[in-house]
Amino acid sequence: MNNKKLRNISNSKKVSDNDLKILKDIEKKVSWLSAWMIHNANNIRKSEDGLKVGGHQASSASIVSIMVALYFKVLQSEDRVAVKPHAAPVFHSIQYLLGNQTKEKLDNFRGFGGAQSYPSRTKDTDDVDYSTGSVGLGGAITIFGSLMQDYLYKHNFINKQNKFGKMVALLGDAELDEGNIYEALLEGAKQNVRNCWWVIDYNRQSLDAVVADELHLKIDELFASMGWRVVILKYGKKLQRLSKIKGGNKILNWIDNCPNDLYSALSYVGSKGWREHLNNDLKNDKDALKIINALSDSELNDTMSNLAGNDVEAVLEAFMEADSDDVPTCFIAYTTKGFGLPLAGHKDNHAGLMNNEQMEVYKSELNIANGDEWDHYAGIESSKKDLIKFLSKSSFYKNNNRTYSDHKIKIPEKLKFKGGNLSNTQEVFGRIINEIGKESSDLSNRIVTFSPDVTVSTSLGGWVNQKQIYNRVKKTDIFHDEKVVSAQKWHVSPDGQHFELGIAENNLFLALGAAGLSKKMFGSSLIPIGTIYDTFISRGLDALNYAVYQDARFLLIATPSGISLGPEGGAHQSIITPLIGIGQPSLLMFEPTYADELEVILRYSFSFMQEENGSSVYIRLSTRNITQLQRTLNTSLENEILSGGYWLEKSEKPSDIIIVFSGVMAPEVLEAAEIIKEDEINVSVLSITSNDRLYKNWKQSHKNKSSGVNNKSRIEQLFEASNRDSVIISINDAHSSTLTWIGGAVGKKIISLGVDEFGQSGNLKDLYENYSLNAEAIVDACAQVLTNNN
Repeated sequence: MNNKKLRNISNSKKVSDNDLKILKDIEKKVSWLSAWMIHNANNIRKSEDGLKVGGHQASSASIVSIMVALYFKVLQSEDRVAVKPHAAPVFHSIQYLLGNQTKEKLDNFRGFGGAQSYPSRTKDTDDVDYSTGSVGLGGAITIFGSLMQDYLYKHNFINKQNKFGKMVALLGDAELDEGNIYEALLEGAKQNVRNCWWVIDYNRQSLDAVVADELHLKIDELFASMGWRVVILKYGKKLQRLSKIKGGNKILNWIDNCPNDLYSALSYVGSKGWREHLNNDLKNDKDALKIINALSDSELNDTMSNLAGNDVEAVLEAFMEADSDDVPTCFIAYTTKGFGLPLAGHKDNHAGLMNNEQMEVYKSELNIANGDEWDHYAGIESSKKDLIKFLSKSSFYKNNNRTYSDHKIKIPEKLKFKGGNLSNTQEVFGRIINEIGKESSDLSNRIVTFSPDVTVSTSLGGWVNQKQIYNRVKKTDIFHDEKVVSAQKWHVSPDGQHFELGIAENNLFLALGAAGLSKKMFGSSLIPIGTIYDTFISRGLDALNYAVYQDARFLLIATPSGISLGPEGGAHQSIITPLIGIGQPSLLMFEPTYADELEVILRYSFSFMQEENGSSVYIRLSTRNITQLQRTLNTSLENEILSGGYWLEKSEKPSDIIIVFSGVMAPEVLEAAEIIKEDEINVSVLSITSNDRLYKNWKQSHKNKSSGVNNKSRIEQLFEASNRDSVIISINDAHSSTLTWIGGAVGKKIISLGVDEFGQSGNLKDLYENYSLNAEAIVDACAQVLTNNN
């Protein structure tokens, strides 16, 4: 295939003999440690529950050479890596040799408190840059990590003397089946990504099968079309030498034409299989047969299995050569899954484990004595002194802290905005962020916004008009220049503070994840804000979960929401997102009703995101206009709003009926309350501003009680003065189960109103009537419980 973007390594960069000798020692040591770690966890360590521990010996073995070359020779302190999930044992082994991991953690691999099954920023104690686990996401976030690095440099938030780091993804070839990979690549191309390496462990075997033949051709074309340089690493040094021997190219051509499943099978069978097939297929080529017959069985097996990805010298030369510029580069590194192990090439090796006898043979081959399995230097031919000297040159050697910090961004005591008697929370958000954009404050400068093609429809337009769209390449708004009347000025500039993303929600959350790690990754504080239609949180939920799993900090504004979106119809009307909000760890959800509540919550969120024990924040907003309350919030009421709930109306006498609501249902709730009062029934109205915070507080309270600390939760405090037999009616523009837990928490009967079916187009009157969200439905529910009680 003729493509200038594709090339093989040129071997212009060489490795010194001494370094190569030590690297090969380290390569063997890492291979042993990763295999032993998994064996120990499955066969030696006591099992408490009989569950298989697992650990992916074969997937680890295929990438050892690649990771050794990177971590011990190529990578610098400023570089960041997303390690493929199944290579966690290799990563932990490397960190162990570098002094960043303990024997106790390795001994407890996949156990509670031990080295994690997949690299984790928050659960592991060694030097993890990006968490991985859900395949494809680790690779994709490196693109956005690179974009954020550029953004920080362009905005002078990083010392210009600091070097640009490479964002490196180590991917299994089966990860390229994940659709988010291509969404991220396309966005990277649009944003002119650079300083990004993807190294594909092309072992051509997935969990269940062998990948399709010639898949690399599709990978080649795709990456090249996205502006990436593609480096094909196929032949190791032994196979490369065949090209210089008469008849050698015939053997290389045979390898090129060998189907993936056959090559894998022969890798498992060994020399007997290689010799049989080569002698049969090349029987008419005397020169090729001469080479084959001159090799012993072990030499033939070593030669035929010498793919570049399993040859530390070959991959190192390629990395060194590509390390001279910032061109995004995809390395397709041919490897054998299970390389160097008895599992090599077997179609069932993904979950396969070496047995005790095989481990003993492997240990003997590496000259590791019984009792020395965890020893740093056992089985290594290089001297201990030379090895320590070599290791100490690594940028990742012990005590090299690569986690940074920065100042806390100062948040004003009040956020300015122009109010109105009738407004909605989405509109108010737009006004607040627009007013911030007019300032020259640290907050204004440190906010960076992201939206997947819904910037205007989520009320970010005013902010963007002031702050411009970010891209390394400047571009003026042609419509503006041609005097086409528009409310939007879409100037694109390296000084911009908004990322206008394509309509791919996974990219939004990956971008927020990368931006939300900027303080620890690059030593630069940011306030990342992403806007999205509430219903499409589900579309990017895996990426959202991935972002907060690694404790990235950002603010998610989800709007419009619920069936209150009206004419937009069921495809855009969200139902289950509040359940996601309450169930998603490391994400605090709010749903304000009024403009003043939103101001308090936004102000708090900007601070909470920066706290050590804080988290990301999700605020669910709406486009439904509501008559605003004429009130001035004092500190006490602000604290109640932030606690998760407060009494919007409180009966002077103990309540018979308590209506609990969240979000935009206030008008219906207040109307229903007035109707109920006409029958001299004591009714109170409880506004839930954060169902999530109330629930977490209630759970923590009960956990504290089990530890001997008797403190009432916020929700229990709110219901202290209620009538013992009072009944709760809950209602929200979301699934009816959202607030149901409150009944159980306070020991009261509850009837829950909400949306339990898909929405549809319509005006609010018709929709609320159809889905029982109007005042009449609330009154009917009250009548039902009062009748039953009597």
